[in-house]
Amino acid sequence: MTLRLSYREAMREALREALHGDPRVFLMGEDVGRYGGSYAVSKGLLEEFGPERVRDTPLSELGFTGAGIGAALGGMRPIVEVMTVNFSLLALDQIVNTAALYRHMSGGQFSVPLVIRMATGAGRQVAAQHSHSFEGWFASIPGIRVLAPATVEDARRMLAPALAAPDPVLIFEHAGLYNMEEEIPEASSVDIHTAQVRRAGKDVSLIAYGGGLPKAKQAAELLSAQGIDAEVVDLRVLRPLDDATIMESVAKCRRAVIVDEGWRSVGLAAEVMARIVEQVFYELDAPLARVCSAEVPIPYARHLEEAALPQADKIAAAACQLIS
Repeated sequence: MTLRLSYREAMREALREALHGDPRVFLMGEDVGRYGGSYAVSKGLLEEFGPERVRDTPLSELGFTGAGIGAALGGMRPIVEVMTVNFSLLALDQIVNTAALYRHMSGGQFSVPLVIRMATGAGRQVAAQHSHSFEGWFASIPGIRVLAPATVEDARRMLAPALAAPDPVLIFEHAGLYNMEEEIPEASSVDIHTAQVRRAGKDVSLIAYGGGLPKAKQAAELLSAQGIDAEVVDLRVLRPLDDATIMESVAKCRRAVIVDEGWRSVGLAAEVMARIVEQVFYELDAPLARVCSAEVPIPYARHLEEAALPQADKIAAAACQLIS
């Protein structure tokens, strides 16, 4: 049996399942209750579970993220929703200096079983302040796990293992994916440890995550029309990276393009490239390539925004250059 859901509906069903399954779970954040969430993910949950379980918060990311940490330390299983990734900067002290460090600094006496969800990414004409992709920043921080579900099934199934984890988990939901619909198994499970090969191939490995995954898949189709068999790897777990799956794909295809909606300089793509060079350099038949966002604040104008972001044709062109 399969279900057809949108990415948004999948996240909502995951939240509903978590709230039904464990009385310690509650959702908190700006507009998650009466408004139904900025992206309508939590629509209807307030009416179903009440204001104790679905809590609207003041406009203070620092404050309500800290409250979530305190609740987690006290035995609850909070899900904190930060409206967009750019607002997470207001909560950096709580995430980086408290949640990520508590287990280490307490000598293992305390853990923070906290899930923080946030919308990320560009491509929606919401201008520079609402188009950031800071997943790579958070992926550099020890003490947290960073997830980037890019399929409807991952959106539906990743929340449960995230809530079961003893330490903080950050889930980045690309806002450009909320309307995407896919068929998923009615009952399935996914892990929050491994990358996944979404399309098998042999000529070049396209390594992507989040909003970059659909574009990598489109690029693979463009390459297929030219007789190039591209493999598509979905990182999906950004910390800790699944080196084994990455290296297996690169060693097989012997060429790789890394796709990252973050900026090129000091980005996640650079980290993936460095690991490939460290571990499977002698398997490569060509230099590594990366397709990242332009080094500019994301423009508002549609044509400029599209030009600044990774696109399927840019990814395909980078792969063709490696092969030629």
